[in-house]
Parts: sequence; C-alpha cells; structure tokens
Amino acid sequence: EAAAGLGEGLQPPSAAPLPQASPPARSFQLDYEEDCFRKDGAPFRYISGSIHYARVPHPAWRDRLLKMYMSGLSAVQVYIPWNYHEPLPGVYDFAGDRDVEAFLDLTAELGLLVILRPGPYICAEWEMGGLPAWLLWKPDIVLRSSDPAYLAAVDSWLHVLLPKIKPRLYQNGGNIISVQVENEYGSYYACDYGYLRHLLGSFRALLGTEVLLFTTDGTRAQELRCGTLQGLYATVDFGPGSNVTEAFGAQRQVEPKGPLVNSEYYTGWLDYWGEAHASTSSARVARGLEDMLQLGASVNMQVSPFLQLPSLPRPGADFKDQYKPVTTSYDYDAPLSEAGDPTEKLFAIRTIISKFQPLPVGPMPPATPKYAYGRVALQKYADLLDVLDVLCLSGPIQSQFPLTFEAIKQAHGFVVYRTWLPRDVLDPATLGAPPHSVCDPLTLWLQEYQGTLERDGQTTLRVTGRAGDTLDVLLENMGRISFGANISDFKGLLGNLSLDSTPLSNWLIYPLAIDTAIQQGWPHAALPKSSRGSRAGPAFYTGTFETPGIAWDTFVKFPGWSKGQLWINGFNLGRYWPRRGPQQTLFVPGSVLHVDRPNNITVLELEGAPPAPLLLFLDRPLFNRTLIGSTMATE
Repeated sequence: EAAAGLGEGLQPPSAAPLPQASPPARSFQLDYEEDCFRKDGAPFRYISGSIHYARVPHPAWRDRLLKMYMSGLSAVQVYIPWNYHEPLPGVYDFAGDRDVEAFLDLTAELGLLVILRPGPYICAEWEMGGLPAWLLWKPDIVLRSSDPAYLAAVDSWLHVLLPKIKPRLYQNGGNIISVQVENEYGSYYACDYGYLRHLLGSFRALLGTEVLLFTTDGTRAQELRCGTLQGLYATVDFGPGSNVTEAFGAQRQVEPKGPLVNSEYYTGWLDYWGEAHASTSSARVARGLEDMLQLGASVNMQVSPFLQLPSLPRPGADFKDQYKPVTTSYDYDAPLSEAGDPTEKLFAIRTIISKFQPLPVGPMPPATPKYAYGRVALQKYADLLDVLDVLCLSGPIQSQFPLTFEAIKQAHGFVVYRTWLPRDVLDPATLGAPPHSVCDPLTLWLQEYQGTLERDGQTTLRVTGRAGDTLDVLLENMGRISFGANISDFKGLLGNLSLDSTPLSNWLIYPLAIDTAIQQGWPHAALPKSSRGSRAGPAFYTGTFETPGIAWDTFVKFPGWSKGQLWINGFNLGRYWPRRGPQQTLFVPGSVLHVDRPNNITVLELEGAPPAPLLLFLDRPLFNRTLIGSTMATE
C-alpha cells in the first residue's frame, strides 16, 4: 500500500520531482495480479449497502444515508428504475422524489462511494423490474433482447440518463466507483449475448473507457454462462444460507482472477401477499458477512429495504408456479426498518464491520419519532361505479371485445369494462374467462355485486339476469412480474368473458385516473355525492384528522377492512390487504402530513368496508399476521 507514495518520499529536497512522484490520478480499477480493486492505486475493498431512493421520500434521504454511513459502510449500491423516470415514451421526470442527481450528490456529501445499477432491467421487486409498461404497447416486443424496438427504447433512455451519471464517476471527480450492466441476466431465458454486447457498447460510449463495468448473477453455472460477457467483470449474489467458499468458487469459474464480490448479500427476503412474513436471523447474517470479509471479498448487502414509496409504479410480482404479488412494504426484516430505525441486525453487522475497518466516530442517529394519532372515523363518499364520470374524464372507449391495459395505454391502477346481457338468463349460467386471461383480481357486478375472480383462483361465477342488465367488471393491476421469463406481463382482460361459452361483445372500457383525481383534491374538494344506498363492492371512503402540532411518522391499521388503497393528502400510500396478510399496516411518512390544517384521507375499499369504518393510527408496524387455512396466525 505504501508503494503508491514511495517515489515522493525518496526525493531529496532539491531534486526535481520525477513524473511518478505526483499523486496518482483518481482511478478505480481491477487488479488481476493481487485479486483486488485498486482505488487511486491502493488496494481497496468495499463494504456496501443497498438503498432504493425510489422507495424513500426525499425528506428522509439524508437520515437513511447517514445511518448507513455510521454503520461503517464505505459505499451504497443504488438502483435506477427506468419506469420511475420515463412514465411515457419521451416524457421524463427527475423532480422531487425522483431527483436522482440530488440523491447522488447527497451520497457524495456524506462521504459514501456509489455502486450504480442503472439497468435497464433492475428486478428490485419493482414493477416489471423497472422496465416501462409502455414497451408492451408493441405486443410482440421481446424484452431484454436484441429486438430492435426494445434496443431503440433502451438507447433513447440511456442517452438521457447516462450523461447525468458521467460527471459523477470517480475518475471524473465524483463518487461512483462502478456501474452494473443489466441485472441477473443469466436468470432470464433469452441468453442473448448480442444484447449484452450492445449494452456494453452503449455504456462505454456514454460513460467512457475507464469506468469499471460489471455484471451480477446467481451462482449456478447456467446463470453465469448466460449472464456474463468479456469486458464486463462478473460478480455473484447469494445469501447467508449459502456456503461462502462454494459460492465464490462459482465466481472463480468465470473470473479466475480479480476481486471476490458478492453484489447482493441478502439480509432478509421478500414478502408475498398471503404468506408468512420473512425473517432472517441476525446471527446468520453476521456470520456469513464475517466469512466473506475474512476472504478479502467486497460485499454489498441488501441493507435497507425502506419505504415502498407508493407513488407509481407499484410493487412487482414473482411467478413461481403461480403469480405471487409482492406486499406494499419493502421492510423484509431489514437492518434499517421501513421507517429508518436501526435494528439489532444493523448493530450485529456494524460489529462485524468494526473487526475489519474502523467505524466512523460518533453515535448512530436515533430512530425517527413515531406518533399514534389514534382512531379516525370515515364516511362512505360514493360507490366506484357512481363516479366513473369523474375518474374517466375522456369518457369510455368502445370496443367489440375487451382490450388490455396496454392497448388503451393505461399502465397502472384500475379499468372498468362494461357490457350488457344479450338475453334473459333465468337459470344460473356460467360467467367465466378463458384460461390465462385473468391476470389480476376481477370484480364483477350484474346489477349488483357478484364477487371476485382471481388469477390462479376462482375463474367462473354462476349468474342470472335479464336481457339488457348491465355487467360491470373492475380490473386491478396487482403488479407486473419483476423476475424470470414472464416479465412481458400484460394487464386487464386478455380474453373475452363468456356466458355459457357464448362470448360477450360490445364493451365500453373506462380507464380510471384515480391517482390524478385524488392528487387534484377529489373527492374532498367535490360536492357530496348522492350514492345509491348501500350497494356492496368497491367504494370510496373519506375522513380527516389533525395532528397535535407535530407531523411524525405513523402506521395505519385497517380494522375490519378487506382490501384496497389508501391516500393521505393526495399521496398514494399503497395497497392494504389485511385479510390476505402478512402486512397489516401501511407506513405513513411524517413528510406527507400537514401540521397547520386537516389531513385528508381517501380509501378505495374493493370488497367491503366494516359497518362502522375507521382507521387506527399506531406508533409501530404490524407485519406478521396472515391467513393460514381458516386460522389466523399472529406474531
């Protein structure tokens, strides 16, 4: 390590400095001789943690990053979700919570290095792995491949994004030491080396020849065969359950020399609706970390699954023999909680880090203050079907047969499909959809609420009615698949509904802009709505509460509610589904609350609200309560 400065030390005072005497230019490189990174010429190993700025409100960025710095981390790993910044083709958003440049500048200010993961595909349990849903407007597009339509969209995006990154590279005076190309590509079916070569060319052209580019894949031979490419340094990812020697042995199969790197050391695992809350013991996480650091490896931990920032896009889903939507909360037993609180696991990690490098001087910043604002009574405002005129200002689209969300250019949220019974149905007839055409929950009314059909669940209902009776179908996007071969995940009705095998036709399709209406003050700023009494099924509820002069973080519980979405002051806080679990509360960051005026609550309940609807604001979350069979399991 001393060699870098040796020349300077040996110069007599009168001698002219030799060229090598000047301090080395800023550089971050691979050393294949010593199997390490070199930062400014000196051997270097990073201990890093992941933070998703898109899941943390802007006002909380500094708090979370400071806690990561005080944990002893030398770097943070940062995903950039493409669909978060380009919601429509050629329409870019880098303001407010989406100001990635401000976030990166803050990491530099706090003395953290950055490992950047700009995709274009990132997984991250984020809707469609960060790919924009508008790519599917071309139905036959092959995502994550050399398909010219896909590459054109990727190149257009990279030409907007990467020029913002280039001045922040370490070589250029910034703090970004390395950039990942794609993500776990070896787990995708395409195995298209032409695609990886194209990305390598684009990244090099836009970022320069000096930046260290790398890939990340699982440790199976097939994953490393399809996910790696000459010119991209191959790293691996694995969790505390893996044999460290074997896992790094897999990396050595594709990179015989160079630093050992685990780019995603899982300190927790994700939650799916309807399954138990995931947890990973602090001792196991700490033990695995110590084993890797003893080998001299560089490690990035999935340290801080923070708030699933619930502006669009929403959480994604996995497909493991069946569709598995991911919960709203991204706090999967994380070392730093969703609310930014240091946990026992964080301190266990910090203790291990202290054995290998000095910790920053000073105390760990405390947990953020929480407040239990208590009970807030809500009133029913209107049934969803009674406010279609407000939620679909442009009016319905007419179509002989149902159209997908993509065909009507609706990325997220809800769409209502309406038609009429073509004949009297006096004896119960089967209303159903063809196999694989129901991708998300589908709520049905035939004059009145009938029930719900679900992907991998019930796909038919028995109905009766008269010719001309209105049939309404509400479709919800529960999140596009974010990992695996099925990420071309079209939404809406993918096939026609039939009545006793006779296809229904002549549909009116209402794309609902619920988020937009609520952000603009509806329904609180609207006149009271005369509702048709107590019709069952989806409906809006409203209420207000005042804070006692403080706007602290809080958690909302939904006693007796079924499933739906919550907005406070126009901010979409995500999906609640206490009947399915495990998540029972939604996190409300204090930054969305008002101190000087009432806070407006809007709830869209999809199945049925309790008789006396109220919300309960608590000072701590409830994660682990899930339906198992017919019994309730509680933490």
